[in-house]
Amino acid sequence: MKKIAPAILLTVLINMASFGQLAKHVILISIDGFRPDFYKDKSWTAPNLRKLIDEGVYAQGVNSVFPSVTYPAHTTLVTGAAPARHGIYYNAPYGAKPGQWYWEENYIKTKTLWDAIRESGLKSGAVMWPVTVGAPIDYNFPARRADNDENSDQLSVTMPFVTPANLIQEMESLTGKLNKKDFNSSNTIDNTIGKIANYIISKHKPNLMAMHFVTIDHLQHDHGREAPEVKKAVAIVDSIIGSVIKTIEKAGLKNSTAIVITGDHGFVDTETSLSPNTWLARNGLLSNEDWSAKFMSTGGSTFLYLKKTNDMKTLTKVNEILASLPADQKRLFRVIDRKELDKVGANPEVAMALTMANGVAANNDFSGEAIKKKEKGGTHGHSPDFYEIRTGFVAAGAGINRGSEIKIMGIQDVAPLISELLGLKFKSPDGLLIPGILKK
Repeated sequence: MKKIAPAILLTVLINMASFGQLAKHVILISIDGFRPDFYKDKSWTAPNLRKLIDEGVYAQGVNSVFPSVTYPAHTTLVTGAAPARHGIYYNAPYGAKPGQWYWEENYIKTKTLWDAIRESGLKSGAVMWPVTVGAPIDYNFPARRADNDENSDQLSVTMPFVTPANLIQEMESLTGKLNKKDFNSSNTIDNTIGKIANYIISKHKPNLMAMHFVTIDHLQHDHGREAPEVKKAVAIVDSIIGSVIKTIEKAGLKNSTAIVITGDHGFVDTETSLSPNTWLARNGLLSNEDWSAKFMSTGGSTFLYLKKTNDMKTLTKVNEILASLPADQKRLFRVIDRKELDKVGANPEVAMALTMANGVAANNDFSGEAIKKKEKGGTHGHSPDFYEIRTGFVAAGAGINRGSEIKIMGIQDVAPLISELLGLKFKSPDGLLIPGILKK
């Protein structure tokens, strides 16, 4: 038998591992609070998004998970699994101390793209991606804030969890030192996220590079969907996407890279605050001393916990309380029973949920008036079938079709797409490979 030289054998093995790859690199960009109108409505300044649409594929809308909030949605993006499977039910675990969110990757119960990338001998990178502290990511600046303080020094809080440990110092030696002002959530943090991501792309060329831009979400919470501040932030993020495209080109990766841009949820303008726990308190189910049932709010929805699992007597009473409300109060929400929660893959620990009507945000108060006027702003967390809560999708580059429009898809469909592009051995539990996105 003829012997094969080690160098030739290595090349053959690499080529075998790469067989079936449509792209050698995938750039996954998540824009928190991303809405399809950012690229469909020309009143928004987004020339780079529209250029990618001209060169690739876009969706009219993308359904989120339930609740449509950041951490469950971003986990679904990299697992192809609904929250009921992957275990990230909200932004923070139920009953957690203030400020303790789902930071650590070991909360996730299903396989991730990070796992599949490492198993395939490929490299990954991520910047500010939720639920990635301790994740098997080669170049990782994870999402991690100081407990109960979103405005703290993001850099010093995150540095102990960065991998490799010298990643930021390595970057600073070429690009200049970072400081806490570079992570100011109101105006600079997205630029810094782009800066770190561009460095990782140009220096380390990971096969999967994920980045999560956050400012558009913050400003929609503060000012509502159509505020001038939001329009300015969209223009800034679009310009950062332009810089990522240039980085790809300068690194010589243009012909081998696919760019996938999506989000976690849309947004709803709010002017009414609803406190469903006040109804429970008035009927003896909730107090400072004890409780048998209570709602936990995620903004656009609220979830009912029973102190005793399968306490049907209390659940029946809650349903009776809701049914007896005046019509002007019942129109503020829709009841989602356990059967429907199972269908959408929501938290298996709760007995029911209420999803809010347009213009309404829920809270956890159990004293005072049930319905109050609130300062105009925005929220999300609603049921994924809520039109305004849909997010967006744009893809272009290696392996991506051109001139195709997808009517509707789900965020669970992003992971199987990336898996197919990179030729990974990865099975998405709930996602589908949507026809029309990939080249035939």
